[in-house]
Amino acid sequence: MADNEGYIEEQEEGKVLEETTMDVTDKKCPNCGATVTYDPATLKMICEYCGYSRELPKPENNTAMEEIDFESAKLRSNKDWGTKQKSIVCKMCGAESLYDEALTASVCPFCGSNSVMPVDADEDIMAPGGVVPFEISKEKASTLFTSWLGHKIFTPSAAKKSCKAENFAGIYLPYWTYDSETTSSYDAKLGYEYKVKRGDHYETKVRWKRYTGVYEEFIDDQVVYASKKTVNPSINAVSQFDFTKLKPYNPEYISGFVAERYTLGLDDGWEQAKGFIQRTLKSHLGSKLKSTYKADRVGTINLSTVYDKVTFKYLLAPIWMASFKFNGKVYNFVVNGQTGKVAGKAPISWLRVAIAIILGIIAFAIVMAILNS
Repeated sequence: MADNEGYIEEQEEGKVLEETTMDVTDKKCPNCGATVTYDPATLKMICEYCGYSRELPKPENNTAMEEIDFESAKLRSNKDWGTKQKSIVCKMCGAESLYDEALTASVCPFCGSNSVMPVDADEDIMAPGGVVPFEISKEKASTLFTSWLGHKIFTPSAAKKSCKAENFAGIYLPYWTYDSETTSSYDAKLGYEYKVKRGDHYETKVRWKRYTGVYEEFIDDQVVYASKKTVNPSINAVSQFDFTKLKPYNPEYISGFVAERYTLGLDDGWEQAKGFIQRTLKSHLGSKLKSTYKADRVGTINLSTVYDKVTFKYLLAPIWMASFKFNGKVYNFVVNGQTGKVAGKAPISWLRVAIAIILGIIAFAIVMAILNS
């Protein structure tokens, strides 16, 4: 490459691509005929009526979750997952949820609105390839909520002592993850600092130098939330999952829970993923160039990227949504069903806020007085 001043390579070997399918599972208790559900506390299928329990079947092998070729995705035969579920759409927030046939729903699990209506089953919904199972039980989520609220500095003491979590809803959120080999032509500027004396002091100046070349990197599991509904800041705050703990999809994992239907399609999800990937590539490339050429600063980086051997996975990941009441007002919060991280809105004591501001002003005044003395 005649015009290159630097060539940085980072590439990993590709993976064998296979297709995954979904099996139908009997969810009835063999003793009493009631519906058995997945219990995060014991990691078993249990019957809440007679106490029956059983282990989930283990995967036939220990291989990693398989990727699906992006270009051939539309040819997959297993796209009738929606016909095996009941579906509702919320008129308030737009969320579309898939329910187990044994469950009923009159409220939206995301916003609590009762403005929900059933919709016809979609025959073209892709079945998940993997699932991050619940590891946090409802009882544990309630305990984590109490601890979270107790650590809120500006929340009234009365709220911390009296508030009880209620209306827990276990929900599986839909995600696309994408893998891709990337090859990028880059045009980057690196800065080198030097000092210039101005009177009795020195000023820092930067000398910019241009570098061009080709950068290769394998992108593994770029995650995209597969929903078009209004983004809930609390969900965003807790939606960091460890996808290395994925299990091959088994319908028993979502027995007794709600699964949000993906409304951001595979192609639209890939467009979002490419935006995230570009930021990742620029960050990684900038760090490598800065280190390789001993630069002090990284300036603008322009990339022209080619994506190859793109594969994807469609996954489900767990959260608990719940609420509590204080002084007649309802506050919603979210608990990550895998990690236990909590986020949400909490009551605020404006008296505590005012006291904190006053103390901050006093502390600042004391520091300034000491510095000026």
